[in-house]
Amino acid sequence: MPDNEKVKILCVDDEKNVLHALERFFLDDDYEILTAGSGDEGLRMLVEEQPVQVVISDYRMPVMNGVDFLKEVYLRWPETIRIVLSGYADAGVIVAAINEGHIYKFIPKPWNEDELRFTVSNSLERYHLQRHNRELVAALAHYNEMLEKMVQERTADLELRNGALAIAQSMLHSLPFPVIGIDTAGMMVQGNQKAVELFREVESALLGTDCRDVLPQDVCRLLPDLAGDDVACLSWIRHGTHYDVHITPFGRYGQRGTVIMLIEKDRHTVE
Repeated sequence: MPDNEKVKILCVDDEKNVLHALERFFLDDDYEILTAGSGDEGLRMLVEEQPVQVVISDYRMPVMNGVDFLKEVYLRWPETIRIVLSGYADAGVIVAAINEGHIYKFIPKPWNEDELRFTVSNSLERYHLQRHNRELVAALAHYNEMLEKMVQERTADLELRNGALAIAQSMLHSLPFPVIGIDTAGMMVQGNQKAVELFREVESALLGTDCRDVLPQDVCRLLPDLAGDDVACLSWIRHGTHYDVHITPFGRYGQRGTVIMLIEKDRHTVE
């Protein structure tokens, strides 16, 4: 528990001499001892003195017995450690106290000082561990909430990017001339529908084909030397069609390569 949090122990008993004895017993301990002569008074004091780490209650009290009192304490302050201190050692009472009052320990009167001191020390350790666990659970819930939000944002971003990619692919395939993407190793990694039609003989494996297997040597020789804003334009005749070959390097978003556009110029027969 925090260094500045005072340890408070509430002792509830209708016999004043018992309360005085408990105050004397804890006199040398660094605890603040609160006392109440009834269950109702104990509940009022708990409202005023929170947080109270440990409650020690007698069982046989008028109006509200110890089990009913501790049951109410459990419902309203479940983190408080509850101890029954009673000379009425009937087994049924002990079972009721444990099940209904959710008590941590049943100590008979007259109490053994070592047992009582050990029980209170363990109770405070239990209180500390329970609160630490709650803090960890709360921190984990907060972290999971942040993570879920990040996942949702990332998912939305990916969906947006995928949508933009689909549109870009659709635009690429709608262009009326062949467009080819080539990576730095000279492999064809992109090609629109017109490119597939132009290189019909390698249609099933256009992507992944070495550009030197389908493009003229003059074009392939230029690719390694182009960089930055360099743009090259060559002429190429294929299947009787004259193309202007526009070669443009790119290097954005960590990707590098070359875009080749084949613009049909005119048609003539080559013997």
